[in-house]
Amino acid sequence: MAQDALAQSIQGTIDVPPIQYAALSPIIIVFGVALAAVLIDAFASARTRRLLQPPLAAVGFAVAFVAVVLLHGQRQILAAGAVAIDSPTLFLEGAILLFAFLAVLLVAERRLDSSGGAIVASAAVTPGSPGATAARTSAAVQTEVYALMAFSVAGMLLFVSANTLLVMFVALEILSLPLYLLAGLARRRRLLSQEAAMKYFLLGAFSSAFFIYGLAFLYGYAGSVDLGRIADAAGTATANDTYLYLGMALLGIGLFFKIGAVPFHSWTPDVYQGSPTPITAFMAAGTKVAAFGALLRVFYVAFGGLRWDWRPTVWTIAIMTMVVGAVLALTQRDIKRMLAYSAIAHAGFLLTGLAAANSDGLRGSLFYLVAYGFTTIAAFGLITMVRTADGEASDLSQWQGLGRRSPVLAGIFAFLLLALAGIPLTSGFTGKFAVFQAAVAGNATPLVVVALVTSAIAAFFYVRVIVLMFFQEPVMDGPIVVTRPTLTYAAVGVGAIMTLLLGVAPQPLLDLAGTAATSGFVR
Repeated sequence: MAQDALAQSIQGTIDVPPIQYAALSPIIIVFGVALAAVLIDAFASARTRRLLQPPLAAVGFAVAFVAVVLLHGQRQILAAGAVAIDSPTLFLEGAILLFAFLAVLLVAERRLDSSGGAIVASAAVTPGSPGATAARTSAAVQTEVYALMAFSVAGMLLFVSANTLLVMFVALEILSLPLYLLAGLARRRRLLSQEAAMKYFLLGAFSSAFFIYGLAFLYGYAGSVDLGRIADAAGTATANDTYLYLGMALLGIGLFFKIGAVPFHSWTPDVYQGSPTPITAFMAAGTKVAAFGALLRVFYVAFGGLRWDWRPTVWTIAIMTMVVGAVLALTQRDIKRMLAYSAIAHAGFLLTGLAAANSDGLRGSLFYLVAYGFTTIAAFGLITMVRTADGEASDLSQWQGLGRRSPVLAGIFAFLLLALAGIPLTSGFTGKFAVFQAAVAGNATPLVVVALVTSAIAAFFYVRVIVLMFFQEPVMDGPIVVTRPTLTYAAVGVGAIMTLLLGVAPQPLLDLAGTAATSGFVR
């Protein structure tokens, strides 16, 4: 009787919000995959884990992508205002799931060398210890990588769809914490990998602190963490405008860190270099889409009415990001660090779309994110196939004459580099043209001029690698190109084909991005 009375009392005082499970199905599916992966790691044998985890992750991401496609056209606020489903959100979720699927293929590759892949056999073994050498050549693999990837992808999906800053912060932590661990799981160069993980964790903690501090100021200003209510409050003049601008600045710092914008970029080259290369590809594509998706939602929804206040700051950050990324990439000798600074420069190019502050800027940004993601996953996948006795051939000098040893692989890599440089008939050219055109329409022509100059600078270090591969003599005892990695071939092939298609026939994706941008974010 007492329990029945308590239940009735609870039912009378707690308003349980309706949950639209079908609309939330992509996020629920990926969380389900993550939990299933944890259970498999807990109860299955090592051999069973190695057999089940890759297809579970790949199939789960594919099913979630189908769920996103089936939600096309929906536009609603879910879960008591916590999550928003609209065309830009579904576009970003689809891109994240596509890149996660390709990243699983790279992670699952077991034919790169005799050691059995890029992921460490046992992350608990101390580098330099007697067991470290045995772990490097062991056929075992730390299968928890798939559960961590699934949790991170689920966080990314929630991050781009969060309609309140509190849910966005929770999603930020869900996507970030697994990445800190994944960065430290490289099979070779264990100390470098663990250093990357530690730097990423410490700097990520700082960025999270800035984000939550900004959230607190905005809550103090608007009395709500809902993006729409913050926008409503920002449209009225009050005595607490200081809280509004402090909150906007601190929140921006947390988001600019995740996209690797200058001056919040220092983690990027170290983490890209030290992480397992498949994980670097996953971060370079998926994390950038998620972070930019959240950034676009916050600035278009919560701060859309303040665009004349934040546009000068975005201009400044975009210029610094493009210049620093392009110039410092010129000095790099490690190919992964070079691509890391390239990623920083591309973050600056993407910020020109945000600086446009119009629907064309949103359309261009959405297209650019997809185009860049396919290209960068293919580029990092190719890097895993060029190897020496110590692992991947990361020093640029080792790529000398590669075009004579393996003309097909070198040709594909040259094509991808030209796409990153923005050469016509590649996806990179179309993406840059879309965001630059939007910036010009948004009266940001000086920003476009800077972007064109830095694009010319960036082209130099891409062409330098092409010259090394095709116009230099091969080095003695140079690297070999692995010819057996089927899964890596598939990921690289998809990325290269999409890079070509989005260059020569970009209109279908541009139309899809345009439809999403015209529909806009729901609030």
